[in-house]
Amino acid sequence: MQHKKHLIRITGLLLAAVFLLVGSCKKYLQPAAVSSFSPDYVFSNVQNAQKAVLGAYQDLEGDNGYGIRISMYFPYDNDEMMGLHQIGDNDRGDIAHYNANAGNAQLFTPWNQLYQGIERANICIWYIPKMALYANGSPAQIGELHRLYGEALTLRAQYYMELIRNWGDVPAQWVPSAQATNLFLAKTDRDTIYNHLLNDLLQAESLVPWRTDVTSLGDVLNDERITLGAVKGLRARIALYRGGYSLRRASSMYGQTMTRPADYKTYYQIAHDECQQIMARPDEHTLNPSFNTVFKGSIDAHTTDPVGEIMFRVAMTGGQGTNDSKLGYYDGTKINGVSLTGNAAIAVLPTYFYLFDSVDTRRDITCAAYEVYKDLNTLTPHPPTTIVQAKFRRDWISNPSQLTSTAQYYGLDWPLLRFSDVLLMFAETDNELNGAPSAAAIAAFEQVRKRAYAGHTSAIGTTPTNYTGFFNAIVKERSLEFGGEGIRKFDLIRWNLLAQRLADAKSNLTAMAARKGGFTGAYNTNPLSFANLPDSVFYDSTHSVISTGVLFKTSLYNPRPGSNDSSYKKILWVSKSISGILAATGSSNGYAFYFTANHSELLPIPQQALDANYNLKQDYGY
Repeated sequence: MQHKKHLIRITGLLLAAVFLLVGSCKKYLQPAAVSSFSPDYVFSNVQNAQKAVLGAYQDLEGDNGYGIRISMYFPYDNDEMMGLHQIGDNDRGDIAHYNANAGNAQLFTPWNQLYQGIERANICIWYIPKMALYANGSPAQIGELHRLYGEALTLRAQYYMELIRNWGDVPAQWVPSAQATNLFLAKTDRDTIYNHLLNDLLQAESLVPWRTDVTSLGDVLNDERITLGAVKGLRARIALYRGGYSLRRASSMYGQTMTRPADYKTYYQIAHDECQQIMARPDEHTLNPSFNTVFKGSIDAHTTDPVGEIMFRVAMTGGQGTNDSKLGYYDGTKINGVSLTGNAAIAVLPTYFYLFDSVDTRRDITCAAYEVYKDLNTLTPHPPTTIVQAKFRRDWISNPSQLTSTAQYYGLDWPLLRFSDVLLMFAETDNELNGAPSAAAIAAFEQVRKRAYAGHTSAIGTTPTNYTGFFNAIVKERSLEFGGEGIRKFDLIRWNLLAQRLADAKSNLTAMAARKGGFTGAYNTNPLSFANLPDSVFYDSTHSVISTGVLFKTSLYNPRPGSNDSSYKKILWVSKSISGILAATGSSNGYAFYFTANHSELLPIPQQALDANYNLKQDYGY
């Protein structure tokens, strides 16, 4: 399969970093040195304007963007997965286990890069509409410049949304630093920022073409560049955050509590309408018939999604920390048990693994219970305590294969928005607005489930038709669908369920380790009995290979039978070792150990940002 052509790769286009007058070491909202290229030159023609906007895309990428820190440090721990670094490292372990402080080593560079992206977008937003060609160029020039303007508005919205969902109220600047009268800004209330972004995105909808319409602008189908479906999907997502719960400052009218605005349904309506409009265009975006193909056949294969399920993904390339990602290295399976060839640093909770039905195809795509042996072909199973997040696993990477590589960067894109999210946001908002799910909401919900149960659609069960039952089904389904995609923690926060679900996970892990009872708390409708889970399982060491997957020869859902077949090997399965996940001593990691409600839902402002801006203050008890 031919490697995808990356149209948003920076390579020769990094002139944009010069054009935009933004130094690579620029501190938060501090103007950079004057460039040798003036804005008048940069925004004098369409080609240079394209380079400028591509430069604004760049801050999504790399180690300080969605290449690792924002995608694989900040979203954990949640009720699906946990980070495997230990408490007290003043690093990613403290972030995962809710022990971070302002001096944490991993906070400032993402904060700074998000603001750098905003600055670059602000420059494009300021200058592009002022270009003579914007109103008076040829139809092709006008169409492309309108598209670029809409892309810049959308990128700025993405950067601000990421800042808010991690840090809450933040300084908001809407013009380039060179045009600002004050660079030492205090925090702006998140509702004000979100309202601005919702208006921006509404404007962008009139500027950006649908996915298949880009050909009229001389472009090709490409899910690494923003199109209208992505604008609408992001607007729906931001509307749900605007209408959802969030941790407020002590100085706010709410006090330091998790709360949502009284008019939240206004924003649910926005999200509902945006999703409905996307769903009305199946010629633009629909579900890929195979969940496996979304990851193994598209992202891991470096190919464009042919049906538009992946609505927008962050382009990664270059083999280094500035523009590439560590997907498949940091989070996926190990090769020959060596961390240099796979860190396996995000662990799947055993309770999450068993949240999946045995015939749900998403389980063995999201979770990998194995590592690749030194022969680079045989698979060695792992027990539930060391199952890893695996949508971006090393042994699935192709075009080219990376099995023998000791590199850390493989050019795997980060998916920011999928069509299944649109379907489930629509179903959720429909239920909230109507007090019960409509037939359309149930159909959207079941479309996601039927794809997951390919070949076993009769096993999807009966969809609840009352408000509470359907809401709980949505909460569960979003977990099963988006595991490892950086969504779950922020979903739980906007529902004000993070504290409850972390506590439920701890209780269920304790019960599973003792092999007593079953799921309690939010998932008590799951009929699984922990006592019936096997204490060990057998696998076929001869035929467990990459091409077929791990061949467990005994059920993972029923007590272990005896085996006299000498070709089978035994591995411990559900045991007391599961309780070690919860400890924070010795080599244990301490799952969500320091989480405190009405405090830990947000991160502390990095100390370097506080030092650089005397008007920026710490909140939320940090």
